[in-house]
Amino acid sequence: MPKSLRSPRHQQFLDQLVTLRKAQGLTQAEIAEKLGRPQSFVAKYEGGERRLDVVEFLDVAAALGADPCEILSKLRS
Repeated sequence: MPKSLRSPRHQQFLDQLVTLRKAQGLTQAEIAEKLGRPQSFVAKYEGGERRLDVVEFLDVAAALGADPCEILSKLRS
């Protein structure tokens, strides 16, 4: 199995998170505040510098007001 970091599917995942954030009219700093994390945390996962674990992903989806199952289902196609 090839590494997923920076793979096309990983980039698609990150693009979804960025699109959702922008659709909500939120900045990285605003999402970070909802998560109780620094803005650099959001910048690093959006930029592909770090991965989100499952729990972090669920927290990010909640902060975005998004259904995590819908996000993941788009990656299966």
